[in-house]
Amino acid sequence: MSENPDLEPGSAKKKDPIVSAVRYSELGFIIPAAVLLGFFLGKVADHWLHTKWIYLAGLLFGAVVGFWQMIRMALRAGKER
Repeated sequence: MSENPDLEPGSAKKKDPIVSAVRYSELGFIIPAAVLLGFFLGKVADHWLHTKWIYLAGLLFGAVVGFWQMIRMALRAGKER
């Protein structure tokens, strides 16, 4: 048997606190990134189509996608426990 029980097959892995911190800090970037991406894509579509309202739809779509991704990550983290 090895000295490190984490390396044995079938043993439960310990959670590294740095990995957990990085995973949860990712949540803080998902929503703003999705909202900004939706906003900028909407602004590009507004410029291309000569309208003035598509950026609002992009902003809303980005917010929905960001929250949906956050919920998926939270559910996945709950299943890993």
